[in-house]
Amino acid sequence: KDTFLGEMKFRQRKLRTGGQDAMDPGDPSLLFDDTSAGGNRHKHSGVGKGPDVYSGQDLLSDPMSNLAMAYGSSLASHGKEMMDKNLDRFVPISKLKYYFAVDTVYVGKKLGLLVFPYMHDNWEVSYQQDTPVAPRFDVNAPDLYIPVMGFITYILVAGLALGTQNRDLGIQVSSALVWLIIEVLAVLLSLYLVTVHTDLTTIDLVAFSGYKYIGMFVGVLAGLLFSRMGYYLSLLWCCVSTFVFTIRTMRLKILSEAAAEGRLVRGAKNQLRMYLTMAIAAARPVFMYWLTFHLVR
Repeated sequence: KDTFLGEMKFRQRKLRTGGQDAMDPGDPSLLFDDTSAGGNRHKHSGVGKGPDVYSGQDLLSDPMSNLAMAYGSSLASHGKEMMDKNLDRFVPISKLKYYFAVDTVYVGKKLGLLVFPYMHDNWEVSYQQDTPVAPRFDVNAPDLYIPVMGFITYILVAGLALGTQNRDLGIQVSSALVWLIIEVLAVLLSLYLVTVHTDLTTIDLVAFSGYKYIGMFVGVLAGLLFSRMGYYLSLLWCCVSTFVFTIRTMRLKILSEAAAEGRLVRGAKNQLRMYLTMAIAAARPVFMYWLTFHLVR
């Protein structure tokens, strides 16, 4: 019994001693257990703030990043400059602005001149310091606004006519564009073969060729409203007007260099250039009829 009591006292004393040791702040196991929760809290609260994680400001302040951004910006600006230069070489954007410098008064006068060119006397283009004035200041100046709008209006009326016949409009659009390109290329080739040095540009030829779409639109619209008889009468009037307009405008352009040549050379070349002018003017009514006769039933 004494032995049992002594053993129990020894165990109780040992347990008390172990509890005192657990309360000892110098015990490593106690330091780990008491600070584990706080350590976890500090650990979770410090996520993303280590030295291996960069914020957006640190990334922007990096010299290599700044150098890469500067190089990319310089490369982009250089590419844009090269693209603008090459685009202006094939499509002169600065010159196109001149051909669209029109207003309502000019458009009204030009449409009247295209349909009724018989009473107009002065066909020369006005210049200001060796530069032709903008179309809105001179009704004789070529423009692209009326040809573009005439082409669009012609396509709309052709679509209306083809819709009543259950036919495809895409073929009509592509045919009109292809024949326009063929006409301009044929005129350029003819001027080269005849050795005519003129101030006519390719855009001028496109503009003069595009004026025929006004007569084509009038003819097709009259055909839809007044059957084929109205189509033939209106198209005939527009074809004659286009022929007269082309003769009087192209004649001054093609014969512009004749005054600087000798009398014999001038006489021979003038006759050849006049034939060329008449051929160009006569071809446009043919295109007008070819692109519209099948639209009216």
